Amino acid sequence: MIPYIRPPAIPLGFTHLEPFGIMTAAGLLVGTYLIVKAARRDGIDPRPVQDFVLAALLGGVIAGHLMHIFLYHPEEIREKGWLQVLRIWDGLSSTGGMLGGALAVYLFLRWKGLRLRDYTDAIALGITPGWAIARIGCFLVHDHPGVPSHFFLAVDFPAGSLPGQIFATPRHDLGLYDAIALFVYAAILWTLRSRNILRGSYLALVMLMYGISRFFFDFLRARDLSYVDARYFGLTPAQYVAIGFVLYGATMLILRARRGAPSPADGSKHSAPA
Repeated sequence: MIPYIRPPAIPLGFTHLEPFGIMTAAGLLVGTYLIVKAARRDGIDPRPVQDFVLAALLGGVIAGHLMHIFLYHPEEIREKGWLQVLRIWDGLSSTGGMLGGALAVYLFLRWKGLRLRDYTDAIALGITPGWAIARIGCFLVHDHPGVPSHFFLAVDFPAGSLPGQIFATPRHDLGLYDAIALFVYAAILWTLRSRNILRGSYLALVMLMYGISRFFFDFLRARDLSYVDARYFGLTPAQYVAIGFVLYGATMLILRARRGAPSPADGSKHSAPA
């Protein structure tokens, strides 16, 4: 069993820096670096990456907060008022962030006249380890507690560490499980790339893998606390998104198998300068 450890925030004058923010920033930097590196190796111009990463960050924060407010915790509007909708820093859904970020990248590339499919492999290779690092931040602040368990990876949450938890209780920690899964998926993708296997399908593959794991992980989310995720017909909002990921990823991989492996991306139009 893992002991409950929560690193303290770092004071910065008028504000403070939380461990979650540090790991999220680290994940963003690592993810951006790896996307640029993969794009260069694919012969794709990496210069738009910095711009669409910023677009994805903005779109992800806005959509992540809206999903948190309207689908996960609509009671916050009743308790705190409609101004809570504008407090985009107060509550984020990772799945909403993914959807918002993906839409922002798609619109940005369309605006620039670039093809999204040229960047999908690079995006998958970068976002998966970057996201795993950010999920370590979720684990450090323990904001995704699960049901009580004596599993060897469970965290020993002390009394009062969670809303409504009176006694010390070991629980699953979904931030840790997500991070482990994403690091495994990143290793799979980079291994496939090194062997030139499934080129052009990495984003579909990671969506399929993550969709499956996230769907089942969410059954482990806590239900016995005073602040828990909303459920619709027994499923969390993230589980419905996960079903969409699985359907998309499986469909793209099946279509790829039917038409045969695609040729490497043509870098003649968007190739990086010599």
